Amino acid sequence: MISFPNAKINLGLNVVSKRPDGYHNIETVFYPIQLCDALEIVPAKGEKGVFTQTGIPVGEDPQKNLVIKAYNLLKAHYEIPEIDIYLHKAIPFGAGLGGGSADAAFMLKLLNDFAGLHLSVRQLEAYAQSIGADCPFFIQNRPVFAEGTGNIFTPVTVSLKGYYLVLIKPDIHVSTQEAYAHVKPQLPVKSIPDIIQSPVAEWKELLVNDFENSVFVKFPEIEKIKQKLYQTGALYASMSGSGSSVFGIFDRSENLEREFPGCLTYLIPFYASCFR
Repeated sequence: MISFPNAKINLGLNVVSKRPDGYHNIETVFYPIQLCDALEIVPAKGEKGVFTQTGIPVGEDPQKNLVIKAYNLLKAHYEIPEIDIYLHKAIPFGAGLGGGSADAAFMLKLLNDFAGLHLSVRQLEAYAQSIGADCPFFIQNRPVFAEGTGNIFTPVTVSLKGYYLVLIKPDIHVSTQEAYAHVKPQLPVKSIPDIIQSPVAEWKELLVNDFENSVFVKFPEIEKIKQKLYQTGALYASMSGSGSSVFGIFDRSENLEREFPGCLTYLIPFYASCFR
């Protein structure tokens, strides 16, 4: 069985308060995009299953991959046969695109079908929640307004169909600690669900990612990417999440690979707002 875990972008991101447990409450909209890994599971050829990863390196012990965590999580509760797992990475690591969370969520869904577990959406989301805050998003994989630590979801009506996404990933890693370094939690003046009902061309003055204040100070080259996206005609541009990738939304197809040497550059049409 094979599936294609997709990435997401954040439309706006407000850090609204610090929690007693040391984490932060945020507000953002998660929006799925057509940039995908490939994940395949087959019955194990030997007595024990193997995990094979190809594509973009993720810089970690393969056995610590969230795909393995998802497998071990379900295997601890259900009878699941040994399997061989093949993961091809196309979603950049540490980019704020949710690639690892998507892989884990899609692994849960694959195992549910493969082993005939008949788990409900709510059960799958509960297991995904124990893996990571934004992991449950990829179970239903549709635009949502996310609150709390990014784990409380409310469906939103927003579609970027007909637009084009230019996604830039520089060779920079931004840690979560660096992203939060200069953030001052505060309630937004206008809520993100209200803002995204406006035309995309009006988002530039309204829709913000609070992490940019911290990240741009330490990594001015990321800010320059955002500025260049606007210079080349983006209707809206922003960092995604707390990672180092920056995206621009265009009303036309733009090949900007030459504008961003040394970066991974993707041109992604928006076909639909929801896919599994």
